[in-house]
Amino acid sequence: MIIFGLSFEVYFINLIIGIFVFFILRWIIKKRIKNVNIRKIAPWIGTLIATPVIYVGLIYLWLSISSYFPTTEFDKENWISNKEKRYEMSHDIIESNMLIGKTKQEVIDILGDDGNKMESDEWYYSLGFVPRFMTIDPDVLNIKFANGKVIEVGQHET
Repeated sequence: MIIFGLSFEVYFINLIIGIFVFFILRWIIKKRIKNVNIRKIAPWIGTLIATPVIYVGLIYLWLSISSYFPTTEFDKENWISNKEKRYEMSHDIIESNMLIGKTKQEVIDILGDDGNKMESDEWYYSLGFVPRFMTIDPDVLNIKFANGKVIEVGQHET
């Protein structure tokens, strides 16, 4: 069931968070504020403000954790043998500029052939599926050549 563009589950989760927030705020305010009127209103206002903020924060935290992956330094043997985890080394390849200025043959010596054609000025190396939220396409390492030498290295989804 959708209400105001949000599913029932969103409201239910916010209700659960709100109950905890309300009782925690009520306990804190009861100990610190002596004015009875403020003690009655403050937990409700605090709960209305804090609950959606906590909900969004929890979603952001979940997305951050689920899209984490380790990055490692480039290792030729690991690159050749483990094609599905190449994305772990792509950051090092790009950031270190290790391929900039290299010829096509030097790139083949470093990264392997992977079916790229010598006459093409744009080569792609499969990196596998980068763990991130809602990914359905594998990433590739994109290498651009000008006058037979690498001028740009980047990464993108296919």
